[in-house]
Amino acid sequence: MPPLDRLTSSPVLPASADVVVVGGGIVGCFTAYYLARRGMTVALVEKGIVGGEQSSRNWGWCRQQNRDARELPMARAAIDLWEAFGRETGEQTGFHRCGLVYLSNNQEEIDTWASWGSFAKSEGVETYMLSAADTLEKGRATGRQWKGGVYSPTDGSADPSIAAPAVARAIMKLGGTVMQNCAVRGLELQGGRVAGVVTESGTIRTTNVVLANGAWASSFCHQYGVRFPQASIRQTALQVGAGDNSAIPAALYTSDGHANVAMTRRSNGHYALAISGAACVDPTPQFLRFSAQFMPMFLKRWRKLKIGGLQGVTSGHETLSKWRLDRETPMERMRILDPTPDAASVRKTHRRAVDLVPELGSRPIVASWAGFVDSTPDGVPGIGALDAIPGVILAAGFSGHGFGIGPGAGHLIADLVSGAAPIVDPKPYHPDRFQSSAWGKVAEF
Repeated sequence: MPPLDRLTSSPVLPASADVVVVGGGIVGCFTAYYLARRGMTVALVEKGIVGGEQSSRNWGWCRQQNRDARELPMARAAIDLWEAFGRETGEQTGFHRCGLVYLSNNQEEIDTWASWGSFAKSEGVETYMLSAADTLEKGRATGRQWKGGVYSPTDGSADPSIAAPAVARAIMKLGGTVMQNCAVRGLELQGGRVAGVVTESGTIRTTNVVLANGAWASSFCHQYGVRFPQASIRQTALQVGAGDNSAIPAALYTSDGHANVAMTRRSNGHYALAISGAACVDPTPQFLRFSAQFMPMFLKRWRKLKIGGLQGVTSGHETLSKWRLDRETPMERMRILDPTPDAASVRKTHRRAVDLVPELGSRPIVASWAGFVDSTPDGVPGIGALDAIPGVILAAGFSGHGFGIGPGAGHLIADLVSGAAPIVDPKPYHPDRFQSSAWGKVAEF
């Protein structure tokens, strides 16, 4: 497990709620928070612990920089919402606009950043290309010369070890319910419309449900004949202890043309380290079912992926089996997706980071972990009403971007549930698009 603040649950499962949010990750938490702020009674129900899966296992970057054009409006909204949340609640998520630094010796990569920068400036995003001379200052901790880079001063990071629990506490302060170790087994329907949520601890009457259950979303939808193409990749990361951080950027990505490494400062001064895009694909029944739809994604990114093992199968989140509501489900057998980190990846990541910033070599590895990143065929999340089950909104498949855009996504979902004017155009995210091919539509970043 990665470092994670623990939360005390609400004492009682409510008999009813205006909205039930399934899944206590960052998107589910912010969705419930914005609903509670609007005076709606909301129950956030999590099978394990709040933030226990991918919301505590990511880099923590809250960026506009290098976002796909479809995600950029949500990313822009999210940056301001991260900042506003702290003012509104007094809760600490570790968010700060530290600026993101990208350095590279790969000219093709630099040219791609420059092209994106021209587009972003037309959208009002503050971003600056760095010359080779500029990189001497931004990359002084590396002691290297870089061909170029990019700097986004208004972007930042939050701390995945404390953020989701902080939002969950804010929900309870507003009168909402947060239940942990309480798996949602399924839905009760009346006349084809949702009428309740069946949990292992009882039923909550409701006419509105948000499925923000991450890597479990597709298998859950499968119970109701809803086809949601989703595939998980397994990534490894680690964390080193605190030290002299005066010369090291708070959020740094570097690429020498052959290898990359990213490092992010946490609120306790530790650094999280990872290799961007490197992942294992565990063959599962769900993976095989949707493999044709994911072919454009795999062909675009195959150089960074390798075939994994049986962890995806044994975890149970990508099953095609059906389960009963009166018996134990896969979610109860696997409360938290906590795959074993790949030891070779830990060594490689640490070696690259220390080679890049020798100061990190004196710091012990204090944690390592792996996580399942749930992806869609085009790398853009699926957010929208499920026509097959009136009253249900899907919010999953965030493809490794969910943490940073979490507040924006949560606000949008709350808008859709409550009927408010949406904070951003919801059309690019609607899951109906998965009925067509992803060829030519795969996110660039």
